[in-house]
Amino acid sequence: MKFTPKALTPYISARHYFGSEQRRHRENARLSLVQLADIVNFSKSTLARIETAELMPPPELPGALDLAFGVEKHFYGLYQLAKREAHPDQYRRYMDFESQAKVIEDFAITVVPGLLQTEAYARAFFGLAPDLTTEQAETRVQARLARQERLRSTAPPRYAAILDEAMLRRPIGGPEVMHEQLDALLAQSDTRHTMIQVLPFDHGGYPLMEGPLKLLRLPDGRSFAYEEGRKSGHLLEDAEEVDRRRALYDSLRAYALSPKDSAALIRTLRERYESCEPASS
Repeated sequence: MKFTPKALTPYISARHYFGSEQRRHRENARLSLVQLADIVNFSKSTLARIETAELMPPPELPGALDLAFGVEKHFYGLYQLAKREAHPDQYRRYMDFESQAKVIEDFAITVVPGLLQTEAYARAFFGLAPDLTTEQAETRVQARLARQERLRSTAPPRYAAILDEAMLRRPIGGPEVMHEQLDALLAQSDTRHTMIQVLPFDHGGYPLMEGPLKLLRLPDGRSFAYEEGRKSGHLLEDAEEVDRRRALYDSLRAYALSPKDSAALIRTLRERYESCEPASS
């Protein structure tokens, strides 16, 4: 039986258009999926699912496609639009501001902030959501990894995070995933552009226990706060409201361990997860 490629619907969304453009350029170049897979170093099945918009393109793919087809930043531009669609509507305005921010500050309680998550941790986290299909969860994973590109850019924002000790002790994804995640936190714990502090258990209660908080400062001086809930978030743009959240965040920074002591605690917990790993046979 002759194989018939699945019909595409390019104008439903930017992600669908990205997939249709990949197929159009591939067919114009007379390349099969297998041949393109060899060129861009992605699997045939991944490329096939991207063409039919079943999968969000991984962050490394747009540049590889631009290079393969000789189209300067064509797929890069499509990807910038597509990755925004992977987030709920109420989050998109925050995402726009985050992409411009010169200072990003996170406070998180139960889950490692998205900008610091490893791929395995993100996959384990989204895998817990009962209302997401496997494809939707994978799309969220890839979109989360795409957000992290700014921290690795040549002109990254200044990023700081305060983490409740509880999240470091909760083994999302199991010991091996947590061991890798704590390694990643250590690598960002005190660098030229990043700083991580832990709010220890022995501090007791604090005003922001009801939920995570993000603070942004843009190059033009504007500041924003974003409060997260389980199903939705609230972007605060009023200067007085943002200042109140800033005061709460600053108090937590004063109560948190220093970056050096935070790293020492993270190392101790990493050893705990290492000891839980199954012994090799």
